[in-house]
Amino acid sequence: MRDGGPLGRAGLVLLLMAAGAGARPRPAAPGDQPRYNVVLVACDSLDGRLTFFPGNQTVDLPSINFMKRHGTVFLNAYTNSPICCPSRAAMWSGLFTHLTESWNNFKGLDPDYVTWMDLMEKHGYHAQKFGKLDFTSGHHSVSNRVEAWTRDVNFLLRQEGRPMVKLTGHRKQFRVMKKDWQTTDKAVNWIKAEAVNFTQPFVLYLGLNLPHPYPSPYAGENFGSSTFLTSPYWLEKVNYEAIKIPKWSSLSEMHPVDYYSSYTKNCTGEFTKEEVKNIRAFYYAMCAETDAMLGEIISALRDTGLLGKTIIIFTADHGELAMEHRQFYKMSMYEGSSHVPLLVMGPGVREQQQIPNVVSLVDIYPTMLDIARIPVPQNLSGYSLIPLLHEKAESEASPRGPRPSWVLSEFHGCNVNSSVYMLRMGKWKYITYSDGSSVLPQLFELTADPDELTNVAIKFPVTVYSLDKILRSIVNYPKVSSSVQEYNKQQFISWKQSLGQNYSDVIANLRWHQDWLKDPEKYENAIDKWLGK
Repeated sequence: MRDGGPLGRAGLVLLLMAAGAGARPRPAAPGDQPRYNVVLVACDSLDGRLTFFPGNQTVDLPSINFMKRHGTVFLNAYTNSPICCPSRAAMWSGLFTHLTESWNNFKGLDPDYVTWMDLMEKHGYHAQKFGKLDFTSGHHSVSNRVEAWTRDVNFLLRQEGRPMVKLTGHRKQFRVMKKDWQTTDKAVNWIKAEAVNFTQPFVLYLGLNLPHPYPSPYAGENFGSSTFLTSPYWLEKVNYEAIKIPKWSSLSEMHPVDYYSSYTKNCTGEFTKEEVKNIRAFYYAMCAETDAMLGEIISALRDTGLLGKTIIIFTADHGELAMEHRQFYKMSMYEGSSHVPLLVMGPGVREQQQIPNVVSLVDIYPTMLDIARIPVPQNLSGYSLIPLLHEKAESEASPRGPRPSWVLSEFHGCNVNSSVYMLRMGKWKYITYSDGSSVLPQLFELTADPDELTNVAIKFPVTVYSLDKILRSIVNYPKVSSSVQEYNKQQFISWKQSLGQNYSDVIANLRWHQDWLKDPEKYENAIDKWLGK
C-alpha cells in the first residue's frame, strides 16, 4: 500500500504527462510502422454515461478523464447483451449473441474458440491475461442458470436480495475490492518485470469485477449480489449534489417485462429517496475505485517508457441501472444497463476526440486484429474502430464497406421473461420482444427523452415498422426466441433428471427460496404445466 492512496504517484505521473513528459514518438514512415502494444482493461457493470457530460459530474474519475484528454471517447458504445458471459462472448468472438448462441451466464463460447488474443499470439504478440474472463460455458451459480431456463414459467418469484449499501473501512482505506487490487498488482508487476524486456509487441488483458455489486449473504444460502459496498475514501469522490434521483412509473403503468424484472430483482417494495440516492452514491464510489485501477496500469506503462508505444482500451461488459426504472443490476436495454464506456488512447489516436457513432463490443475483435495488422475475417459481426479513431473514410479502409448506422443488442437470460432485442439507430432506440407480437414493443427518442420515460411506439408506427424491418434483416428474431425457449426446456429437463429424488429439495432452496418455500407444490405444478405434463 502506498502513502497517499492509489492516485498518489499515478496522479503525479498524469500531471507530468499532461505537461509533455510522456510525449509519444513520431509516427514511422508509411510501410514501416511498428506494431504497437495493446492493453485492454475491461471492468464489470460500469455505466458508460459516466465517461462524458453530464454523467461525469457525479464522481471524480481522473484516469478516465486522462484518457479523454489524451485520446478518444465513444459517446454511444453498447453491449451486445447486457449480462456478463454473453456480453464477453461477443467481445471475444466478434459475433452477435444469436450467432454464438451464448444465451445466458451458463452458455458462452466453447473453451477452444479462437479469440482475437489467440490470433495475435499466433502472429507474434506476447499475450497475457489477468482477472475476470467469463466468456466460456459452464460458469455461474445453479440458481443463475435455472432462473434463466424457467423464465417462461407462469410464476413470479424474487430472485435477489433487496439492494442495499454497506460502508466499510475508514477514510484512508482505498483497497476495498482486494481481489481486483491483487489482479491489478499482478498486471503492473508483469508490465514492469516482463513486458518492458520484450522485443516483440505484447497484448495485455485485465479483467476487473468492480463496480459489480457485492454478494448479499443475508439473503440466505443461495444469495445473489445486491450489496453496494465501499469505504469513506471512495465515497468522498462522489458529488452528492449532482446525483439524480430517477423517476419511476407506478407499478401498474410499467411495461410487463419491466415489472417482471423489477419484481424478480426485489425492487417493487418501497424505497425512500435517501435509499435510492445512497445506492447510486455507493455505486459511483465503486466506479471511482475501478478508475484508480486503470490509473495504476497507465502509471506502470509510463514508468517503463511503454506508454508511447501502447494503445490502451478501456470498456465494460455492460452497465448498471442503480435504481433507474425501479431496478438495479443489468439485464435491460435501458441506457444505464446497455450503454458501456469505451475509451481509446495511444499512438495514432486523436486526442480530445468525441465520437458520436454507435458502436458495440463486437467491434473489439476486428479492432484488435487491425492494430496488429492481421487480416480481419469477413464473417464478423463487428467492424474495426480504427477508421473512426483515425477519421478515415471507412469505405476505403474496409473491404466490407462502411459500418452500419445501427447497433444490435439482445438478451435471453434470467430476470427477464422474454427474449429481448434492441436496435439503436440515430436518435431512436427500438426494443422488441419474443416473436414481435405477443409483447408490446418500446420506442424511445433519446435526444428528447434521454431517461427513456416515454414509450412512443404507438405515436410513431411508421418508425416502428421501419426499424423492425431493419432488425429482421439482421436477425430472424422470432425464430431465435423460439430456439431459446426450446433450449431452456431441454436444459431444465436434463438438470431435473440429473437430480433424481433430490429435485424438490434442490429447486426449493435456490435464490428464490424465500418465496418458493411458502407454497412449493404451487411452483412445482407451474413448472410441470410449462413442461407440458
